[in-house]
Amino acid sequence: MNIMEQIRHHRLVPVIKLDEASDAAPLAEALCEGGLPVAEITFRTEAAKDAIRLMTRQNPQMLVGAGSLTNAGQAEQAVDAGASFLVSAGFSRQVTEFALDNNIPVFPGICTPTELMLLVEYGLPVAKFFPAEQYGGLKTIKALSAPFPNMSFMPTGGIGPENITDYLAFSKIIACGGSWMVKDSMIRGHEFDKIRALTKEAVGLVQKEA
Repeated sequence: MNIMEQIRHHRLVPVIKLDEASDAAPLAEALCEGGLPVAEITFRTEAAKDAIRLMTRQNPQMLVGAGSLTNAGQAEQAVDAGASFLVSAGFSRQVTEFALDNNIPVFPGICTPTELMLLVEYGLPVAKFFPAEQYGGLKTIKALSAPFPNMSFMPTGGIGPENITDYLAFSKIIACGGSWMVKDSMIRGHEFDKIRALTKEAVGLVQKEA
């Protein structure tokens, strides 16, 4: 499967902030053992690049991407470290054009029709809808889908076990981003057994909607 197909298959992308790169290996192990070998490591900390490198080297079966990218320099660092896909919270021409020039899947963040028009101009098939719940959630995605019938979405923000199945039931959503199984506090507390258990529960939940 290509990267887009893998994301569609897993249906859930854990969105992770790591303060210490040393937590990358046990976290990756917990995710994989929980049945979800995919991660979006956000570039919100200095540890992001090294964490991606550790995850991809020690767990080559994992699909690891970089999130919260704001410029081409970060995107280049992420790809050099082994990131297979790129995500931005909003639309960045720098990140988007770097990804297209280097044949890397990219998911720019949007929340308005005007921003979606930019994705159409660049020929991108999937938008990250962020922050999802704060901008109307599934109702807004359905409304945006009407004038953009060829666009698919990966919503992130405010999504958890109480509403993810509602999102995934809509055919235009390929996967959801979520962090409830990989909360910062659990990572800092080295609660990897808890992360493994929550990941396993999440996988069971999202696969029911497959």
